[in-house]
Amino acid sequence: MSTDDLNSPEYKDKIPEELQGTVAITTLDRIYNWGRRNSLWPMMFGLACCAIEMICTAAARFDFARFGMEVMRSSPRQADVMIVAGTVTKKMLPQVVRLYNQMADPKYVVAMGACASGGGPFKEGYNVVSGIDKYLPVDVYIPGCPPTPQALIYGLMKLQQKVDKQSIKEVYSNAGKEIPIPVLGPDIMDPRDYEKIREYTLKKAEAEAQAATAAESAQSA
Repeated sequence: MSTDDLNSPEYKDKIPEELQGTVAITTLDRIYNWGRRNSLWPMMFGLACCAIEMICTAAARFDFARFGMEVMRSSPRQADVMIVAGTVTKKMLPQVVRLYNQMADPKYVVAMGACASGGGPFKEGYNVVSGIDKYLPVDVYIPGCPPTPQALIYGLMKLQQKVDKQSIKEVYSNAGKEIPIPVLGPDIMDPRDYEKIREYTLKKAEAEAQAATAAESAQSA
């Protein structure tokens, strides 16, 4: 972001010509977002083949250090961007949500590739989650199977543009709110759906009991 972008529009023309490019008059939101957009720290983990493209993006040829994102942290408590790079299986999902809950606020999620965005070619698989957005709030979707490093860089630039438009009040309004960790049983279960599951189970049990009663009555008659 240049000083022209950093300046508040209402004050841009009031800066003397000789000081333009040296002095900026801005708001707290703008200066705060300017710092955040240039120090987004992704978490260092990958799920499948998209992770190879993510590694290429961090290497010398594409080098997303140009955007201040080269500090990929192996600890979620030191990261604020989760790049979901690859297929999310139901076995891995609880760990992904747990890592997201441990990340520093404000935090962002990038769904990299077709599998993370909607299940990809494994969408109908019995063990695959059809999109990480069913459990985590996704900020940027990057299509492709797998996406190229250029596509990932473009997606990260879009994330920077989103950060530019946010306010401090907005980004911290949901800070500290954890997402319930899904439970892997016979199938993946979202704790947020427990009440629906309970109602469905009770209705099904009641219907089966009524059917059994009707069958007994028919046999006795």
